[in-house]
Amino acid sequence: MPLPMQTIRLMTRRWRALAVLALGVAVLLAGLSGWRAIIAHGGAAPPLPAPAGYEAEDHFPGAALLYAAMPAIPDGERAAPAVGVTGTTALPAAPIPPAALAAALRAGGSNAAPFTMAAASAQDRGRALECLTAAIYYEAASESDAGQSAVAQVILNRARHPAFPATVCGVVYQGSEHAGCQFSFACDGALARVPSRSGWARAARHAAMALAGYVFTPVGLATHYHTYAVTPAWNRGMVMTDVVGAHLFHRWKGFWGTGAAFVQRYRGGEPLPGPHLRLSEPPLVPPPTLIAAAAAAPLPVAPGAAPPPQPVATPTPDLLPPASTVLDKWKDSGKPLS
Repeated sequence: MPLPMQTIRLMTRRWRALAVLALGVAVLLAGLSGWRAIIAHGGAAPPLPAPAGYEAEDHFPGAALLYAAMPAIPDGERAAPAVGVTGTTALPAAPIPPAALAAALRAGGSNAAPFTMAAASAQDRGRALECLTAAIYYEAASESDAGQSAVAQVILNRARHPAFPATVCGVVYQGSEHAGCQFSFACDGALARVPSRSGWARAARHAAMALAGYVFTPVGLATHYHTYAVTPAWNRGMVMTDVVGAHLFHRWKGFWGTGAAFVQRYRGGEPLPGPHLRLSEPPLVPPPTLIAAAAAAPLPVAPGAAPPPQPVATPTPDLLPPASTVLDKWKDSGKPLS
């Protein structure tokens, strides 16, 4: 005989009540066990000390050891402390009177002007594109399109700021002559990694856009950046302009961070793409054999030009006796001439 529906519902409620009661008893027993353990160890656990000093700041594990191990570099230039961090340089006093400085600070200016290479040669354009592409690839290959454009904007902002070189390659490889690279990839061996074809093409596209005058306005007049993983010492004296991807972007305080400071014109004469020759290394001198061979080699002739006159060779004397004056018909007669 089947049970009525009302009886089934009543039994279901009772089973649910029993399950809830059992769960409550289990939780109570667990709490009592924990309390007994605390009492057995001498009372309540002491509170954790509040972080202070270095521990209260935002650092990544091992940051102190990293900064302590940084090599000494000349005054006025500091190397990038880690991957994804730009270096910085000391700034002189503002080169304008106090009244003009106050006016510049009031005017401010948050956006950079379009970068121009109108008067640059084809060689300069090619070298600038290669250097900017390398910086974007090795600094922000895994970033979004906005992240790559932001890194390109920082580099071109530096090229227009008097504190940095007036060429793109000069900015990208600044300091590599004494292991004080402003961009860490130029000194840490990253260039030995062969870039992927698609990643390099993507970086080159953003580099070409920036060199053609595209301005990534969110970062403004930023000349420095660092990743979330590190907290360089210079960021306390700067103003953060934006956060794009994994990078935090900063500009200088005061006059040097205003639009009035970005007056440096593109100089041209791009150096060869790549790290500079170390100052501690001796100059490259070819072996004497190559010097002699180069001196003896003929000069190259431009197309369509007449070849240079060649020197006339002077015959070397053979030091042999003079030729005979006896006629051929008398040479074999055996009779002396009278």
